[in-house]
Amino acid sequence: MAEPGKPRRPLHFGPDAMEAHGGTLPDPAETAAAAHAAARTVVDAGRGDAAPATTERLVRLVEEVGIDTLAQLWAGRPARSLPGALWRVYVLRAWIHRNPEVAAYEYASGLAVAQVSHVIAGVVDPPGADEVRELSDRILGGLFDGDLAVALERAAAFCRVVATGRAHLEEGDVESAAAMVTTAEDLEACARLWRRDALD
Repeated sequence: MAEPGKPRRPLHFGPDAMEAHGGTLPDPAETAAAAHAAARTVVDAGRGDAAPATTERLVRLVEEVGIDTLAQLWAGRPARSLPGALWRVYVLRAWIHRNPEVAAYEYASGLAVAQVSHVIAGVVDPPGADEVRELSDRILGGLFDGDLAVALERAAAFCRVVATGRAHLEEGDVESAAAMVTTAEDLEACARLWRRDALD
């Protein structure tokens, strides 16, 4: 039996499971409802228990269940929804932990142009690989032990600085920078929705 408050792993529908369900795929409405319920459970588990160990475990959810499992659960949900916001913040953290030097380099390159976003993001200046890794953990932890809207805004600000850096680098990828700006806009919209108690 799952521990109380512990997020459960989603079911994988392989051939045997499909056979047990009459050979049909899960109902899309049920899948969507499960994704939103799981997102709410994860957030409530963190916000209902102020213990640092709980926050740490939720921050490291990707390491525990795997990015593919979270993708199956949340990647297909609208960007401006609770599961969509969680998915984007977890993916951002995973990218930073996988490529901390690149993240720090792109972030540092965007500093001169995106000063306001830099202040909101809260990265130590000058940012190095360790600093951006630590920031990604602090931002994700803030979803559970702080103001969720502020945490989303900090993630968005980080994305804006990185996007600026990507766009201004000689070897920069403008298309990738634009995608990062879109992520920032979605996270900012989610923060506004959360403040209105309308982020589902």
